[in-house]
Amino acid sequence: MGLRYELINLTDKKIDKNTQYVIISNHTSIMDIMLPCILFPNHQLCYVGKKELEKIPIFGTIYKRVCVMVDRSSARSRADVYRRCAEKMEEGNSIVLFPEGGVPDDTSIVLDEFKDGAFTLSSKHHSPIAVFTFIGLKEIFPFDNSKGHPGKVKVFFNDILEPTGSPKDLKLSAFETIKKTLAEHS
Repeated sequence: MGLRYELINLTDKKIDKNTQYVIISNHTSIMDIMLPCILFPNHQLCYVGKKELEKIPIFGTIYKRVCVMVDRSSARSRADVYRRCAEKMEEGNSIVLFPEGGVPDDTSIVLDEFKDGAFTLSSKHHSPIAVFTFIGLKEIFPFDNSKGHPGKVKVFFNDILEPTGSPKDLKLSAFETIKKTLAEHS
């Protein structure tokens, strides 16, 4: 697809192949979903994804197998995500979430407000959060199918946050970390 990436470590911490993580990053493109597969080759990954995407031919069939589906318009579905993610974690999966909850329609938004899910999961299951920032995918592979081009994405490995603080503190720390990386490197 003409997509390459450069991994830039902003931390001296390392990913441990024997540790389950809650993996987060900013969300700007459908290709964001592919990067954790490359970055975590030794981990079973389970994504939290919106239910509407299961309707896409072929992709939807695969998507249903690797995702915990959430109907964002249903409070019951949103609440059930925690239980289903807990089951996946008990099976040995790391969980991939994009805490913005989706890609905003307004393309001028660089980083949208974070939802609580990733940070609540991390706290409840004592799983560290691997924080990444993706820069360049919005331009290379946007949701607008009439745009895009081959190129190199910058993937910043920001940090591993231990679930010692409150979910609110974890959320704030992760948001500020990604926001700072976007400001300094975009």
